[in-house]
Amino acid sequence: MDFTVKNCKINGQGNPVDISVSGGVIGGASDTVFEFNNCAVFPGFIDVHVHLREPGFSYKETIKSGTSACAKGGYTTVCSMPNLNPVPDSKEHLGEQLELIKNDAVMNVVPYGSITVGQNGEALSDMDEMAEFVCAFSDDGKGVQSDEMMRAAMLKAKSLGKMIVAHCEDNSLLKGGYIHDGKYAKEHGHRGICSESEWKPIERDLKLAEETGCAYHVCHISTKESVELIRKAKAQGVDVTCETAPHYLILSDKDMQEHGRFKMNPPLRDESDRLALIEGVCDGTIDMIATDHAPHSAEEKGRGLEKSAMGIVGIETAFPLIYTYLVKTNIITLDKLVELMSTNPAKRFGFDCGICDGKPANFTVFDLNKEYEINPEEFISMGRATPFEGYKVFGECLMTVCNGKIAYKKGEEK
Repeated sequence: MDFTVKNCKINGQGNPVDISVSGGVIGGASDTVFEFNNCAVFPGFIDVHVHLREPGFSYKETIKSGTSACAKGGYTTVCSMPNLNPVPDSKEHLGEQLELIKNDAVMNVVPYGSITVGQNGEALSDMDEMAEFVCAFSDDGKGVQSDEMMRAAMLKAKSLGKMIVAHCEDNSLLKGGYIHDGKYAKEHGHRGICSESEWKPIERDLKLAEETGCAYHVCHISTKESVELIRKAKAQGVDVTCETAPHYLILSDKDMQEHGRFKMNPPLRDESDRLALIEGVCDGTIDMIATDHAPHSAEEKGRGLEKSAMGIVGIETAFPLIYTYLVKTNIITLDKLVELMSTNPAKRFGFDCGICDGKPANFTVFDLNKEYEINPEEFISMGRATPFEGYKVFGECLMTVCNGKIAYKKGEEK
């Protein structure tokens, strides 16, 4: 269908414009018109860290439900993580996921290939045969423990022109922890996860990235030490980027409650870590915001802090949360938010981005003045666990267009 969206402000600024879509690209003309009355239009958001759970765990999320939730969040491209069954460690195993994406996704999904076979850290995956089908290689959910295995992975990825995207976690330092090793853990008798379990592997990997010349991206950083290590590595010319998530920028362990919806990996850290992450966003050390959208069943998230599964959902709330708590509070600008959620991930991962004639029509329309309360029961995602339940936010998605097709329109949720 060809159509025109009328009276939208690009990136929420300037004079209203009309954007026509014809044949999947921006440009042309149409008699079908959607009037948006000075709402904001943004290039489609890109999330490089999403768990869609299929194949293998469709009781948590499906490609259909997950991508529909992504579209409601304003996303037009996401990168799906490899902790699946089967793990995408070969072309054959990856093919099962690609078939599901082809049949069920309502927006662009580009999968990761795993770094190691079965994500077990013992042998490299069939990276050669997967390279043309994946955005990068990651063992997300598990850190690569062996220095030699990570060096070999980086050398192979570099030869293929691909990035290594790392979940950094030193298993020897975990000691049964499940929330941050801080004041809340001590006061409530919980086992803590030390910050070193994250930053120590980052320190190792940065040295390996410098040695091998591999492009390297760090997942969901949460500690002040991680920020500083990456800041210094960038200054030294290491080819590194990183992401953090909305919950690490808005919450710290002082906000913890005795419920599984406050349990994720890495955990909510100290307030000093949160402030360091914000500084890293502001000075460009942190390149992008990713959600680490990780849906689980209600039963898996209803066992309390100690026994609940790690992970929260976030794809439908990321933009309004960051807009409300960082943009409207003048910590960052709206233009900066567009860089973090669209421009920078597109540039680093090689995706199309932008709103101009001739480009693929990938954009989203938001009413920035709409205030509402986050209600998990209204999520499209099958996951409901969010620490932001009941938070008041501004910014409601009205429409998301992906490859010229309407992937989401408010009031027409399926």
